[in-house]
Amino acid sequence: MLAVNYSSMRDNFKDYCDKVTDDYETVIVTRKNDKNVVMISLEEYNNMKENLYIMSNKKDYDRLVTSKKQLEAGKGTVAKSIEQLRQLEDE
Repeated sequence: MLAVNYSSMRDNFKDYCDKVTDDYETVIVTRKNDKNVVMISLEEYNNMKENLYIMSNKKDYDRLVTSKKQLEAGKGTVAKSIEQLRQLEDE
């Protein structure tokens, strides 16, 4: 994570944009009166929004956590048809 002042951001905007998109760097732009802003890539922003959506539904989130634990324990299954997916959904 980088913290840069407004003047530096203005003078080197392209370079900071490249750091954000190419290096997945988060840039905090410091401004007077604590009116700071954060710059992240669109990819990272979309990922955060998706995570918030998934975590907002307890049932879906719990199922995701359970599935992750099953995969880590080597107990994962791969569905090969729509019917198998529907059976898994009913579990």
